[in-house]
Amino acid sequence: MKLYDDPRSGNGYKARLLLGHLNKPYEYLPLDILRGETRTQEFLQKNPNGRIPLLELDDGTFLPESNAILFFLAQGSNYWPNSPLAQAQVLRWMFFEQYSHEPNIATARFWLSIRGLENTPFNQELLAQKQKQGHQALAVMENHLENRRFFVGDSYTIADIALYAYTHVAEEGGFSLSAYPEVCQWLDRVRIQQGHVQMER
Repeated sequence: MKLYDDPRSGNGYKARLLLGHLNKPYEYLPLDILRGETRTQEFLQKNPNGRIPLLELDDGTFLPESNAILFFLAQGSNYWPNSPLAQAQVLRWMFFEQYSHEPNIATARFWLSIRGLENTPFNQELLAQKQKQGHQALAVMENHLENRRFFVGDSYTIADIALYAYTHVAEEGGFSLSAYPEVCQWLDRVRIQQGHVQMER
């Protein structure tokens, strides 16, 4: 398999993290989104949406979207539960990650730590809105993790992987995690999972 990715991307890190847990070999092909390397004609033929991560399977099939990649790779593993209800709960948290979590926490991180944000009143208001909504997402996670080790049942699943990617670097987007002790303990539990790999920063 081949993974097209920007090393700074939390979405791409999700795939790298699960591949590490699964101990699956793959070829890593880094791209720089700030230089437009996902907008070239060559890459757009692989993924017309022009985004990473993109997984190229052994048969030449291209699979985009980070959580779809997680779902595909997790089949038949301990990271995807057997129970239909547990599966639905995993999807619930993956949808939450993409709708309520990633658009706010990841965007604030991108603005502050990767691309940079021009210091204008308009931009500062946009950032404040993202941070407010990001804190709301973190509060939902904090409440859910009370008396729980992981997000679904008592097992580490791709729901945890999806949420870990941007949560563990949330401070790069101006979020102080000290207000979320349950989240911090959960982050520690994720870090000690077998095959854990670090995100490039």
